Amino acid sequence: MNACVISTFRCNARCHMCNIWKFPTRAGEEIDLDTISRLPNGLGRINLTGGEPMLRNDIEELVGIVYGKCRKVEISTNGYYTERLVKIAEKFPRVMIRISLEGLPALNDRLRGIPNGFDHALRSMLELKKTKVKDLGFSIVICDKNVGDLLSLYELSAGLGVEFAQSTMHNSWYFHKSDNAIERRELVLDELEKFIAVLLGSRRGSFRLRVKDWLRAYFNARIYNYIKYNRSCQGICSAGTDLFFVDPDANILPCNGSDRKWIMGNLKEHSFADIWNGPRAEAIRKIVSRCSKDCAFVGTARFDMLRHPHSTLGWILANKIRLHYKKPIIIESGSMGNFHRVTSSADNNEVLGENSIAQHHCVKSEEERFQSSGRIYSGTRS
Repeated sequence: MNACVISTFRCNARCHMCNIWKFPTRAGEEIDLDTISRLPNGLGRINLTGGEPMLRNDIEELVGIVYGKCRKVEISTNGYYTERLVKIAEKFPRVMIRISLEGLPALNDRLRGIPNGFDHALRSMLELKKTKVKDLGFSIVICDKNVGDLLSLYELSAGLGVEFAQSTMHNSWYFHKSDNAIERRELVLDELEKFIAVLLGSRRGSFRLRVKDWLRAYFNARIYNYIKYNRSCQGICSAGTDLFFVDPDANILPCNGSDRKWIMGNLKEHSFADIWNGPRAEAIRKIVSRCSKDCAFVGTARFDMLRHPHSTLGWILANKIRLHYKKPIIIESGSMGNFHRVTSSADNNEVLGENSIAQHHCVKSEEERFQSSGRIYSGTRS
């Protein structure tokens, strides 16, 4: 099981696809170290994110607590605070660090709203490469505004010998956004197809990084489907089962992709075991199982890929063979039978079917039934 600790809603960035910065937490009211220490031991991965986690003055102590609770600590950052990142890297060499970039210098700084943000991010990466941390990389949120720089950022990452992770825009309570939309969809799909082919034909010197590129090709095919159809065509969503989130108020949640917060319980008030095994958590898992959003988040996609290795590896192998024979790759869901469900298109012109429609209405009724409890579906922080 993996976890994501949203350590703060404070952020020095003003990203175009995220309004977290408009709703900052107060430093003295954010989840404290004692509460974080109540998280369970033996987790697979803990992602420390925000906001910008480096804004916490106790971030080094926070990393120290979660470092002993999991196999891998991932830090998601905009890379602005180089000294803090390097200090953490030198003390905790088993961390993995992903620095967000939205394009080459001018575009990145405009889309992320940070003057000289690209320079800070690149400087942090260069300094981190001097430490013992081996799992370093950049990440991008793909959209029509930055897809033209996608291959350039990949080449930068490959040249530096670091990873390059991808996601795309979503609307949810976490981002405080409901209007994220890709207007030039065909442009993005065309560039994504080229990018997926480059990942499948990866020529990185490290075999590990070549394999990671192949796996990211498969995940980017899900991003492709999500952008085209508003559905990633993932299997059963495992949010709230294989993955949980902790927000700055110490609420335990299944995910950050829902329209409203689905709160399982609060770590200040109850033990994690009582929350995780309690009736409220079970009720929310039922809601998750009926959720129709089918997001393109790697946090849940990772578990689906692990559960269906034959589909993942089969898709990769089939498309690598096609590339070898100079044939176009097949990306769309249903084309090769490798994605586990095909749902409606973005414009709802395709028929969902009676069962899917019934499930959609079940989600509504579940939400209405639990809204009266006052804690599960709180759209904003109190």
